[in-house]
Amino acid sequence: MVSPAVALAFLPLLLTLLIKYRFFFMLFYRAVLVRIWKDLVSGLSREQRAYQYVLTHAIPGDPDSILDAFDIWCSKIEFISNIGPKKGKILDRLLLEHSPLTVLELGAHCGYSTVRIARALPLGARLYSIEMDQNNAAIAEKIIRLAGFDDNTVELIVNPSDEVIPKLHSEYGLERLDFVFMDHWKKCYAPDLQMLEGSGMLCKGSMIVADNVLFPGAPRFLRHVRKSGLYDWKVHRATLEYSKGIRDGMAELVYKGHN
Repeated sequence: MVSPAVALAFLPLLLTLLIKYRFFFMLFYRAVLVRIWKDLVSGLSREQRAYQYVLTHAIPGDPDSILDAFDIWCSKIEFISNIGPKKGKILDRLLLEHSPLTVLELGAHCGYSTVRIARALPLGARLYSIEMDQNNAAIAEKIIRLAGFDDNTVELIVNPSDEVIPKLHSEYGLERLDFVFMDHWKKCYAPDLQMLEGSGMLCKGSMIVADNVLFPGAPRFLRHVRKSGLYDWKVHRATLEYSKGIRDGMAELVYKGHN
C-alpha cells in the first residue's frame, strides 16, 4: 500500500503531466476510448457511424456538403484522422495551382480526402485512390458516389499500396503521375515513395503531398527526402486535424528527377 504522504508527494507531478499532455490525453479519449465504447454499444464500426451521419446530414451530389458534415462529425462527435479543413485548404490550394490530370491517393480510408481531391480536379482529370481495408473501402465507395463522382473521375482500388504501385502501368495504363497524396500507414511512406521513384511514374514537376509527417510522424520518409536530392520540398506546419495543441505538418515535395 502506498501511504497518503507518498501519494500527495506525487500529486504535483501528476497534475503537471496532465496539464502538459492534456491534448494527447484528450486525443486518446476521443480516438480510442470513445471508439471502443461506441463500437460495443452500436455494433457498427466508427467509419459506418460516420457514413450514417453524413448520409443523413449532407446533400447528395454536393461535395462541399459532404465534407462539412464529415468535419462536424469528426470535431464534435467522434475523431477520425482525415486531413481535416485546415490542412485541407493547403491541399486545395496545391491542387488548384498544379491542375494535375493524373492523381494517386494512398489511403482513402472512408473517402474524405478522396472527395476533397476530386472536387478540385480540372475537367478530364482522374484520381486513382488506393485503400487496403475492404470495410473502409466499402464506406469510401459510398461516400465518393454520394458526392457525385463516378468511375471516370475516381477509381477506387482495394489492395495494399505496395501491390498496386508496381502495376500502375501494366494494369491501369498509367504513364505518369502528376500528383500523389499520401495519408496511409506512416511506415509505408518511405518505401512507397521509393517504389514510385523506381516505377518511372514520377516526372519532373510531379508533386507529392504527405500528411501527418510530424505526428504521428514519418521520420524515415523525411530522411529519404532530405538525403535523396530528388526533391524541392518543405513542411507546412499545422496542428493535428480536429485537435488543439498537437503539432503536425504536411510535406510538399516537387520531384526534380534523377541527378
